Amino acid sequence: MPLDQAGQLSYDDVVGWIRRFAAVIAENKQYLTELDSAIGDADHGINMDRGFQAVLPKLDSQPSGDIGAAFKTVGSTLISTVGGASGPLYGTFFLQLGIATTGRSSIDLAQWLTGLAAATAAIQRLGKAEPGDKTMLDALIPARDALSRALSDGASPANALDDTVGAAEEGMRATIPLVARKGRASYLGERSAGHQDPGATSLYLLLRAAADQWQIQSPGG
Repeated sequence: MPLDQAGQLSYDDVVGWIRRFAAVIAENKQYLTELDSAIGDADHGINMDRGFQAVLPKLDSQPSGDIGAAFKTVGSTLISTVGGASGPLYGTFFLQLGIATTGRSSIDLAQWLTGLAAATAAIQRLGKAEPGDKTMLDALIPARDALSRALSDGASPANALDDTVGAAEEGMRATIPLVARKGRASYLGERSAGHQDPGATSLYLLLRAAADQWQIQSPGG
């Protein structure tokens, strides 16, 4: 469903994005696992797919209308079903989005930014990671900052999300030469350089799925 002219995201849009992302993860399960096999436990794609396949029936049984409740359901399900670091990190991401959107039947991009900012801060606290540590934050932080700049500059919703996704992609690719300083990849030291981070990759796919689902349409967009 496209956004309306004011850039509002409906409950159905948000649930559609989650379903789309679940499908993207299923399609890229092997790719994400291959990335993880180079520097991790070779299970990122498998774990993420397991988590989002568990999310889908929970969304089916949830009363519709409350975006925050939907995000919280996603977060709690991921924490309980996804192994390794991905469960707590992605669970935290969605729980923070849920807190930021509690009781809302629609959200705009300013509220989306508030959720992304809260999620970023919480993930930093949980993982004790910083930009350049070769983690999902290397895609998330540039995306958050790009969205903030776009909204401050008065960009259309379409351009704002294009900027967000573009920044996430650049951040993802920028992890390739980095030496990992957090997680299982950090055990490899210099050998972790030359490989794209799987967490940054799945985070980019998440934001791209959001932009694809929402099909932003606004004046000048």
